[in-house]
Amino acid sequence: MAKGPYRLPAEWEEQECVWLCWPHNPRDWPGKFSPIAFVYAEIARKLAAHGRVRLIVSSPETKRRAERLLRKAGADLGAVSFHIAQTDRGWTRDFLPLFVHDERGAVTALHFAFTGWAKYPDHARDRAASDELMRQCGVPGAKPRHKGARVVLEGGAIDANGAGALLATEECLLDPAVQVRNPGFDRRDYEDLFASYLGVDQTIWLGRGIAGDDTHGHVDDLCRFVSPDTVVLCREDDPGDANYAALRENRERLEDVVLKGGAKLSVIDLPMPRALYFDGLRLPASYANFLIAGRVVLAPTFNDPADRVALGVLAELFPEREVVGVSCVDLVWGLGALHCLSHEQPRARG
Repeated sequence: MAKGPYRLPAEWEEQECVWLCWPHNPRDWPGKFSPIAFVYAEIARKLAAHGRVRLIVSSPETKRRAERLLRKAGADLGAVSFHIAQTDRGWTRDFLPLFVHDERGAVTALHFAFTGWAKYPDHARDRAASDELMRQCGVPGAKPRHKGARVVLEGGAIDANGAGALLATEECLLDPAVQVRNPGFDRRDYEDLFASYLGVDQTIWLGRGIAGDDTHGHVDDLCRFVSPDTVVLCREDDPGDANYAALRENRERLEDVVLKGGAKLSVIDLPMPRALYFDGLRLPASYANFLIAGRVVLAPTFNDPADRVALGVLAELFPEREVVGVSCVDLVWGLGALHCLSHEQPRARG
């Protein structure tokens, strides 16, 4: 695999801003939409205290409503810029581009195609918003292709250490029948793609994702890099839980990983909260869906005894950052949490 001119930075590297999209689609949180704007305001407040927030809004009126609520929440509006664009949903992790550094350290937006997680038909506005927003911000872009076609890739499907290693699941990217992103792609196709566009020379393949995840296996709900040679992996200790076998099998895979430089990959356990249901549906509640932004780590909490343990694990792993819990009991009814709804943009390197 020949590496291309780009490198996908790790999430803990210096950032220009974090992107959010103000919630506007009640169908993402049926019966629970009312409190979601307050959760977003709290997230934006905490992010704005540590860096710039770029907030996507659907109209000038939506911008005014968001400003009012952010002001009530005590957010630093001087650190928030608003960008008007039409979107279907608000999961910026997946419909915004992947931001990479080129050989000079400049930032390029890689506009992968977005197909609604190969599941939802209403995704055309999300797909178009990526180009429009980068034009507004003056960020140059490219549209990755492989085998003569645009490539579909969501940000939540991968996690990188910035030093050539990347995590992904077979369930999400290699399943030949369910939510197929790129028909006909095999393991080698993805590894060649990651090398060409993301500067990756080691793809670490996990098996299945967690129960309740309607993306069919996004890796950011179960395993994340926290340093170049360390990952956190969710652990389920209840043999009767739907996640027990899959998470154990993923740990077995990771225990054998040796990184390109010869170091053994360190695997740190992150607990799972007790199974969370709403309206009879298992939700993808996971502490792995945290966001690293500037000097802060925002971590999801679920009114669960394991909240304290998870925050403690992350605090030990990020001693120079403030680890802040954000209640996601309502938010995860949208089948995603903090990492899913946000997207960091790295700073150019001099």
